[in-house]
Amino acid sequence: MEVFKNLFNDLVGILSLGTIAFVILIAIFFIVMFVRKSAHEE
Repeated sequence: MEVFKNLFNDLVGILSLGTIAFVILIAIFFIVMFVRKSAHEE
């Protein structure tokens, strides 16, 4: 639990958490976009 306390109390930890969340959201967006584009061509 020390890791999570350090993660949320430090600016670098908060920025790292934001970066990880951003990358996950972009990955989900691209997966959905590619699935829709591939289904649309049929």
